[in-house]
Amino acid sequence: MHLVFISSLVPVAAPASGYDIANRVIADAIRLLGHKLSVIGFLQPGHQPASADETSLLGELEVTNARVGKIQKALWLKDALVHGEPVSVAKMHAVSPRDIRAALDALGPVDGLILNSVQLPGAFHDIFRAYPHVFIAHNVESRTAAGNAGQATNSMARMLYVRDSRLLVRLESELCTAARHVFTLAEADRIDLGLNEPGRSTALPLVTSVTPPEQAGARTPIYDAGMIGSWSWAANRAGLDWFLHHVVPLLPDDVSIAIAGGLGSQTPEAPSNVKFLGRVPDARAFVRSCRIIPLVSQTGTGVQLKTIETFEMGLPAVATTNALRGIADIPANCVRADDPAAFAEALQAQIERARSGNNLDNDGRIFHARQLEGLKQGLSSGLADWPSHG
Repeated sequence: MHLVFISSLVPVAAPASGYDIANRVIADAIRLLGHKLSVIGFLQPGHQPASADETSLLGELEVTNARVGKIQKALWLKDALVHGEPVSVAKMHAVSPRDIRAALDALGPVDGLILNSVQLPGAFHDIFRAYPHVFIAHNVESRTAAGNAGQATNSMARMLYVRDSRLLVRLESELCTAARHVFTLAEADRIDLGLNEPGRSTALPLVTSVTPPEQAGARTPIYDAGMIGSWSWAANRAGLDWFLHHVVPLLPDDVSIAIAGGLGSQTPEAPSNVKFLGRVPDARAFVRSCRIIPLVSQTGTGVQLKTIETFEMGLPAVATTNALRGIADIPANCVRADDPAAFAEALQAQIERARSGNNLDNDGRIFHARQLEGLKQGLSSGLADWPSHG
């Protein structure tokens, strides 16, 4: 079939964020099933499209709040109020309905659309709903916004998150109702979206790339524990703060901990055994330099790509239940713990085992193969009943 992937940000050649990785993997997996896949969406500045000859760009667009100034944020808020939409959706009005129709018409006959997340599909749903389509819910966006409201430190931010959450509840319901099939990235999200009807939805396992990981060699750790992430994002920051405030004080002072990734405008307070490295040149090399990976997510929906990457690399971990959402088969070298004391105890035990010379690493290729097969099967079942133009 000829399908069109409708996404706020198009799949890129070198994905870095969790959203970009998921986009690229899902698009690649659809092509592995034998479908022709065209793409319509914006390109984030500094990136290149993954499949330029099959991508129709609506232009370049920076959508990350932390990377734009106050004037742009004010313009987005104005558009959100004018259109009665969540702010993330209103950002998509950098183009007009005429631009969207022209991009679709230029592709010729298509069998259906794949509406990827709420942003671009939500902004122009009146156009897209005229086509047969499925919907991919990366997260339960309304719940994430509600969680951000609870974490907001000022009344204006709290009010905007509450508004977004209310509007997203309605938008997610509309997108799910209109779609022939809905894909989520976690079983819990499928239930939260009210998709209990048999055959109506599928939770997709994810990988970080359709290409199998290389067999890992021996490691020489520098740090006892380490994490990498985009810590300026509210949901990620909530996990980091929980770890620093409630887990780290329970660990011995000689446990060395490294935190890599952007922190935004404020570096959190931490004891001297915690080092903040900022952005690192090689994310995989960094995590391989850590004996154990704490997976500390406390809020948010969807799937944690950092969890999947850790498991694909075969690295030992201690993980919260929320960090394991969307993972059906948890590797044997991962310990689940939610209470801070239990988390600290499990982390210290893993560190001591590693320090004593025990090799806690797994063969991550086994996890990857299982996840990729599940992804292809899930996509195939959800796309199975579409008529094709040939």
